Amino acid sequence: MTPRLLVEKILQVVRSRRAPAYRGLRGVGQRWERLAEKRLCAEGYEIRARNYRAIGGEIDFIARQDGVLCFIEVKGRGGLRYGLPEEAVTAEKQRRIALAAEQYLQNERIGPVPCRFDVVSILERDGRVEVSILRGAFEVGDAR
Repeated sequence: MTPRLLVEKILQVVRSRRAPAYRGLRGVGQRWERLAEKRLCAEGYEIRARNYRAIGGEIDFIARQDGVLCFIEVKGRGGLRYGLPEEAVTAEKQRRIALAAEQYLQNERIGPVPCRFDVVSILERDGRVEVSILRGAFEVGDAR
C-alpha cells in the first residue's frame, strides 16, 4: 500500500463520523435503541445520556420529561416465543439499573429531583414493529 493510498484511507475513516454498524444481535440492539430514541423524543423526552455505564450496571437512556429525571431501559424481542420484551427486566436487572442511577445522581451532583424508571418495549412480529413506553415500569427503594 502506498503512503498516498494509506493517507486517503485514513481520511476516509476520519470523515465518516458514523459509528460502525454491528451485525447480529448487537446490530439489532442498536436498531432497537434508535427506534426507542425516536419514540422518546416524539413523546417529549429530552435525552441527557446514552448507554451510561457504572460499576455493576448500565442504563440505556437517561432523559428528562416534564421535570422528572427518567432512567430508561430498552428491551426488544423478535416475537413472543420468550414472552414480552418488558418481562426481561427482571428484579436483578432492576437492581442493577437502580445502582447505576444512584451513581449517576452522585457523579452529576444532582440534588433532590423526582426520578422514574421507564422501559421501552419493542416487539417485532409479522413484519410490524410495536414500540411502547412503560412509564414508571418499576420502583425501587434503597438501591443497596
